[in-house]
Amino acid sequence: QLQLVESGGGLVQPGGSLRLSCAASGFTLDYYTIGWFRQAPGKEREGVSCISQSGDSTYYTGSVKGRFTISRDNAKNTVYLQMNSLKPEDTGVYYCTADMARNVQAMCTMARPGYWGQGTQVTVSS
Repeated sequence: QLQLVESGGGLVQPGGSLRLSCAASGFTLDYYTIGWFRQAPGKEREGVSCISQSGDSTYYTGSVKGRFTISRDNAKNTVYLQMNSLKPEDTGVYYCTADMARNVQAMCTMARPGYWGQGTQVTVSS
């Protein structure tokens, strides 16, 4: 069974940091472009950051550039999202997704990537 499992969410104060992890089971992530999407209350779901199969190409939505860093360790079949300088507007459920997108921007603008994790809640609040 193909699964993506996110971890690392939680409650953090503004300015704090979190590191999300996405572990795959049942398939090898090497062949997939990976994306982190988030769903905030009352907002449309958006692609936050995406990374190519090899990791040499990344994409960030404008609001997180310079604060978030996506990376992958194909040997561990895991993708990470390091989130620094967190803001209340970063609050939401973060989903790890996988698809065979043609490039990272296409991945992050997909309406519905092929594989999704269950999501992890990130709450930024004082």
